[in-house]
Amino acid sequence: MNTLSFVFLSLLLAGAATRWWLAHRQLDHVGRHSDRVPDAFCLRVSLDEHRKAAAYTIAKVRFGRWELLFDAALLLMWTLGGGLELLDQVWRALSLPQVITGVGVLLSLGLVSALLELPFSVYRTFVIEERFGFNRSSAWTFATDHLKQLTIMLVLGGALAASVLWILENAGSFWWLYAWLVWLGFSLLMVWAYPVFIAPLFNRFTPLADEAVKQRIETLLERNGLSSDGIFVMDGSRRTGHGNAYFTGMGEHKRIVFFDTLLNQLADDEIEAVLAHEIGHLKRRHIRKRLVVMAALSLTGLALLGWLVVQDWFYHGLGVSQPSGHAALALFTLSMPVFTFFLQPIMAALSRRHEFEADDFAAGQADAGALVRALVKLYRENASTLTPDPVYSAFFDSHPPAPVRVAHLSSQVA
Repeated sequence: MNTLSFVFLSLLLAGAATRWWLAHRQLDHVGRHSDRVPDAFCLRVSLDEHRKAAAYTIAKVRFGRWELLFDAALLLMWTLGGGLELLDQVWRALSLPQVITGVGVLLSLGLVSALLELPFSVYRTFVIEERFGFNRSSAWTFATDHLKQLTIMLVLGGALAASVLWILENAGSFWWLYAWLVWLGFSLLMVWAYPVFIAPLFNRFTPLADEAVKQRIETLLERNGLSSDGIFVMDGSRRTGHGNAYFTGMGEHKRIVFFDTLLNQLADDEIEAVLAHEIGHLKRRHIRKRLVVMAALSLTGLALLGWLVVQDWFYHGLGVSQPSGHAALALFTLSMPVFTFFLQPIMAALSRRHEFEADDFAAGQADAGALVRALVKLYRENASTLTPDPVYSAFFDSHPPAPVRVAHLSSQVA
């Protein structure tokens, strides 16, 4: 162990302790406010519905605390506990070419981690979600979904890992810049390919049949100078009772997707208002801004990795005895969340700011009151807590708390 080992261990423990403390705050705050519906919602959300949301939130947070401990222990096992070192030695013993060895180590790391975390996913789906009436997924669907996800990870992850490792071995000291270009191209490719090739592997997408809603949407798009490759309904109800809607794709090849559960919950003007919010993200260039931030952060990270890859203390401090490109990639990926956890509120605050801007745009393009009604229905039907702890929310919530968001929109209702 060296100085990095102690810094890493200290930050891991500090992060875990902070997460546990935040979870405790959330449990206490939600529990104390579970017997009274906030005034802004008292006419739209019943006390029973409010209590259900509180119980659902508490169940998820309590389970999340144990998952937190497991994740911390697993990270220690891979790093200071010698798990990655052992995996590396097993693959090196096969005497394969360096790039193949590296890809094998990285994919094995991902596969073993996914299998170890599978029981938590099973519990969330078939215990917590089932208990509160949200799970619609059968054991067969759950299993095939995970097999598809693992296959995609092995194929796409293997191709990306092989490309980056080959560049690392052959492109000289500025390999990280070329690797960044590959990563950026891969990310943009996935934005385009996901709705066309990957999403249909998991769900059915059918053209929206409701002509009245379709006309509303097309008029809204035309008013904002937008077009789409189609308006689709996704069979989300096969897996969950939760509802959602989103834009996907890039450039001229955008799709609008509604969960069937969402369409069943909302009136026509509410659907229009929800879509206006999503258009707001496009018109305020939030997606572009997030891509730029992602590109800048990934470039910074790879530049840092370009320096760390030749530092012996980096490997020894995190439990690996023999330096290599694939070990550096694995250690960097595993350890970076530990070093960046306390920056999380900054990214969450930026996301919440974007949500307010998209709401403001929607209020100017559609009925702000309809968006409020839609949000309240979604909070109610998804059992989202109306009383999150402010500090917990500042760390983990990408959207503004329900009372704050609804108050902001209500002030714009004509």
